[in-house]
Amino acid sequence: MAIYAFGEKVPQISATAFVHPEAVIIGDVTIGELSFIGPCAVLRGDSSRIVIGARTSIQDGTVIHCTAELPTIVGDECTVGHNAHLEGCTIQTGALVGSGSLVLHAAIVETGALVAAGAVVLGGTLVPAGALAVGVPAKIKPGAADPETIAYSIRTYVENARKYPNEMRRIG
Repeated sequence: MAIYAFGEKVPQISATAFVHPEAVIIGDVTIGELSFIGPCAVLRGDSSRIVIGARTSIQDGTVIHCTAELPTIVGDECTVGHNAHLEGCTIQTGALVGSGSLVLHAAIVETGALVAAGAVVLGGTLVPAGALAVGVPAKIKPGAADPETIAYSIRTYVENARKYPNEMRRIG
């Protein structure tokens, strides 16, 4: 897998996390236990830091960056869908960020909130606990997140973090 130090910044990855061999991890990046980092994900902690909590999935093609002033923090038991982009934001524990969405500078997605696929959460936006953010730019629908969708995704990707090291093998 492509894991790089950047100057003095060195990634810290739990021994129980799964990082796909084609993911790229650079610099000040911390990945918690039983987390899943999918193929072609890029986590670039060169400007400040990126923290990925425990039992969190960062799916295929996701790009996570930070700014010199704003780290990117993703809590425990979060799901970040395929081809999402996070930069300088906070995703609190138990939140789901849908495929193809963007969450930008100083935005906060609170616990149990859901960012719909393709949504754009503009800088400084607060997505309250349990809310659904949908559209471009995202509109907030209080209380509309589906907790079972979030729970299902957590269960699926924690299981993948356990299975992939033993069952995935390159054949070509």
